[in-house]
Amino acid sequence: MHHRAPAPSRRTLLTVTAAAAAAAVTGVTSPVAHAETNDRKLRRIIDRMSLEEKVGQLFVMRVYGHSATAPDQTDIDANLAEIGVRTAAELVERYHVGGIIYFSWAHNTRDPQQIAALSNGIQQAALGQPTPVPVLISTDQEHGIVCRVGKPATLLPGAMALGAGGSHADARKAAQIAGEELAAVGIRQNYAPVADVNVNPANPVIGVRSFGSDPQAVAGLVAAQVKGYQRAGVAATSKHFPGHGDTAVDSHYGLPTITHTREQWAQLDAPPFRSAIAAGIDSIMTAHIVVPALDPTEDPATLSRPILTGILREQLGYDGVVVTDSLGMEGVRTKYGDERVPVLALKAGVDQLLNPPKLDVAWNAVLKAVENGELTEARLDESILRILRLKTKLGLFRQAYTTRAGVDRIVGTEAHLAHADRIAEATTTLLLNEDGFLPLSPASHGSVLVVGADPASPSGTTGPPTTTLATALTELGFTATALSTGITPTAAKIEEAVAAAAGKDVVLVGTYNVSATSPQRTLVARLVATGVPVVTVAIRNPYDVARLGGQRAALAAYSWTDVELRAAVRVLAGRARPRGRLPVPVQDTTDPTKVLYPVGHGLSYDR
Repeated sequence: MHHRAPAPSRRTLLTVTAAAAAAAVTGVTSPVAHAETNDRKLRRIIDRMSLEEKVGQLFVMRVYGHSATAPDQTDIDANLAEIGVRTAAELVERYHVGGIIYFSWAHNTRDPQQIAALSNGIQQAALGQPTPVPVLISTDQEHGIVCRVGKPATLLPGAMALGAGGSHADARKAAQIAGEELAAVGIRQNYAPVADVNVNPANPVIGVRSFGSDPQAVAGLVAAQVKGYQRAGVAATSKHFPGHGDTAVDSHYGLPTITHTREQWAQLDAPPFRSAIAAGIDSIMTAHIVVPALDPTEDPATLSRPILTGILREQLGYDGVVVTDSLGMEGVRTKYGDERVPVLALKAGVDQLLNPPKLDVAWNAVLKAVENGELTEARLDESILRILRLKTKLGLFRQAYTTRAGVDRIVGTEAHLAHADRIAEATTTLLLNEDGFLPLSPASHGSVLVVGADPASPSGTTGPPTTTLATALTELGFTATALSTGITPTAAKIEEAVAAAAGKDVVLVGTYNVSATSPQRTLVARLVATGVPVVTVAIRNPYDVARLGGQRAALAAYSWTDVELRAAVRVLAGRARPRGRLPVPVQDTTDPTKVLYPVGHGLSYDR
């Protein structure tokens, strides 16, 4: 029998309610005594919760709309179809969810003031519940190629770019800026930094989202970002435990198997997570991957008690919040049905259940598991206590709301934007520079054709890349024109690019994850054959250079967001020195044992 929580009465949000919630978590001076007193007060809140409220605290759910109470009709329709509620406020009222995750595709992130107002509306609904508990609002703001909040917020280099920069101070500063801006709009849990070590160039899902291929280098940058985010009042989340770096399958669409031995795991995958825990990480996200050496039952890690309790909790000594990767991903749904997954995740040691495909199915499954004795209420209380501790640490019980003035004061400031440019400038990597062809000058190579891939903006607010590159060149005195040829240029588009190259001084090609069969290879080869000098800039994975030939120079930008592309242009034009160093090796595509460009490779200008 399936149960639904009764919809609570719509009570006016009284200051006394907020005050009662705040009073529940005031502390005392000694850290140990403070923690004990705090836990006692939090347990009293838990004791007041109905079973339905307890189950709700464990879920972090998506919801459509720019407003908590008055979304657009299309978003109301989407919510009714997927969740059975009309609005975010109704989601909180019906299911008592402890968390909500923002997505740009769910229309949650139009602009900073709107995001802040949405956050405030969600908190108002939460604090109006019979047991008032603030919601922990989260998002995936990794920066680089995964970014939900766009301009006018500050966009920063992603992980592999920071890996190329190699500066812990820059990584920490980038996270602090990102964290301050997220907190200002009411987002207090960020699913970053990625702690996966990208040892497989064919990895379809991690790639430039990783800081690099060296476990110790990744570990240092992860710790720096954890400190930056958490100094800004945002819970950092290292992901994807126990390590998603060596997979050729995307867990969004399948269930990858990692064949590392336990010793290899300890050497390659574990160091960044150990480092995150030592830095005081607030939350860790699980991976929907199978690691037979760590759990011979071959359950995905998200559902594996040996991995989450045995290794993460007991061996690594982690007692913070564990959140699943999205339960809508195919990797976690392959072996068990949607009804079993949330129950098995809780039995494995998870605290937060993220984004199930059907909330009513998942929510009722957990409720039923408690009612039939498969899960105890005490087991739920254990996770809820961790979640409430985190909400207390973030100050949400004291002040759940944001202010318009705070948004204006913090988000997208000139100082933050200047830091982003400075950090990005240190990441651009010069891989190849035949006969010192670069830097370019308007006097010698003033007429530039920019062609290449124009992938959709990660945040929906930047690009397209060819236009961004051409505009940046024009601003530096070049005469630049853009021609988008796409990720898979057609024969006709290649001919158009060849014709457009006639009479130009140089062609700049933005390449995007060039494969063995990619027509981007044909595009570059045909442009080289015109005799006009060709320069390539890899706007995602830096491995492209191994599949291309004949270019006079090649750079890696690691992402196609404006901040990284503009930095690459400043390097191209000699306005900035190339200082990035490869954080991953680039291997020969026909013989992977042969390394063309090793970790640490990066040319500089002699003059």
